[in-house]
Amino acid sequence: MSNQPDPFDEIVDAETDRDPDLAVIEAGSRALRAQAGSLQGDPVPARPADPEVDKALRAVEADLATRWGETKLEPSVARISALMDVLGEPQRAYPSIHITGTNGKTSTARMIESLLGAFDLRTGRYTSPHVQSVTERISLDGAAIDAVRFIETYNDIKPYIEMVDSQQEFRLSFFEVLTGMAYAAFADAPVDVAVVEVGMGGSWDATNVIDGSVAVITPIDLDHTDRLGETPAEIAVEKAGVIKQGATVILAQQPVDAAQVMLKKAVEADATVAREGMEFGVVAREVAVGGQLVTLRGLGGEYDEIFLPLYGAHQAHNAAVALAAVEAFFGIGSEQARRLDMDTIRKAFASVASPGRLEVVRRSPTVVLDAAHNPAGARAAADGITESFGFSRLIGVVGASGDKDVRGFLEAFEPIFAEVVITQNSSHRSMDADELAAVAVEVFGDDRVVVEPRLDDALEAAITLAEEESEFAGAGVLVTGSVITVGEARLLLGKG
Repeated sequence: MSNQPDPFDEIVDAETDRDPDLAVIEAGSRALRAQAGSLQGDPVPARPADPEVDKALRAVEADLATRWGETKLEPSVARISALMDVLGEPQRAYPSIHITGTNGKTSTARMIESLLGAFDLRTGRYTSPHVQSVTERISLDGAAIDAVRFIETYNDIKPYIEMVDSQQEFRLSFFEVLTGMAYAAFADAPVDVAVVEVGMGGSWDATNVIDGSVAVITPIDLDHTDRLGETPAEIAVEKAGVIKQGATVILAQQPVDAAQVMLKKAVEADATVAREGMEFGVVAREVAVGGQLVTLRGLGGEYDEIFLPLYGAHQAHNAAVALAAVEAFFGIGSEQARRLDMDTIRKAFASVASPGRLEVVRRSPTVVLDAAHNPAGARAAADGITESFGFSRLIGVVGASGDKDVRGFLEAFEPIFAEVVITQNSSHRSMDADELAAVAVEVFGDDRVVVEPRLDDALEAAITLAEEESEFAGAGVLVTGSVITVGEARLLLGKG
């Protein structure tokens, strides 16, 4: 991994007077070292317990690692279309809900999945990137596909992948192969409905060989501007590609110029549009222990006293979008008075989890993980932390990717971080800690910035800062900046 410090160097044993809970980080660091060899810069997968299965999974990962990673793109659906053709169009075997947007896609997908499952539908969910294991990207009935089935799916379609590779100018990419695997696994299950999150954009994204009867557009903001455009309107043009003829579009609150693009596309596709704040939305919300209590207005009526075990106003809005998407899937329109069964809706939302999204992984001091990686995500996370936790002092641990707007990201957190520990993860995409620290010093000032290139050292430093003075008994730590950073922190903190 080029010139970055090796995060798997030998761990120095703790001194006897150190916080005993920090031994968890040491154990996680040793585990991270033992499981080194992450795929395409993603977090180290949680390994299967069976050595033979682990060996086979590593072989699949090694094969996938020879392909273009997710940051190298040739905008076209030609290759994935060719793969679907030779596989017999598995993506046509089930209806689908297609989700795009800038932030909130994965949480919304998980909520949709939970709601559909509560109504006894067998679901397939495809999301990216993963937090810790590549198998997380493909889920059946709300659980990540097991390693054996992941391996079997890859081996089943591998001859067809090689056939397409031989006929195309470029080989299928890492993401295209995984997309093909997901669609094949869903057809084989079989599922009643697939919930599919785009990888990037929409029009030329590999997932866009499905004809989603429901297209969900979560909030659009600036991200991947080098590929998607430099304004919300330009980005919306690409993302509008998921709107198919005659579909129902569930449109979250958007910048005006982005909304105009989406509405124009919907008219062209003769699609029905439901807009947050008009046809559906959040009626009320209040902070509750372990999450929030919300009242949602759906397409078929109002749903009250819903406990959502996730933090932040943005998650309440994601819940409203998810509910409307499921109503649309079942054919409940705003002109109808009836609504979905209230008890089922409450049960479904109460069971939702979204790892790495304002997720509490440790107490005394409290450590929260959030995979925000752009300014909009950072603002939502900062608001959620402020509203739900009431820390007397908050220490940030930030490891970001080099292709992000790190200044805008850090500026969003500056009002709530007392100090920030700058670090980096094991990905080749990770921004050098010293380079990131230079930006952080400009935002926070030199006296509020600590640099620890190794993530295990950064976590230890942040926890120590949160504990060091009795007056900060209510101090906490927020780890953020990248899904990869969050995934590795989860493992280091014993959550792998």
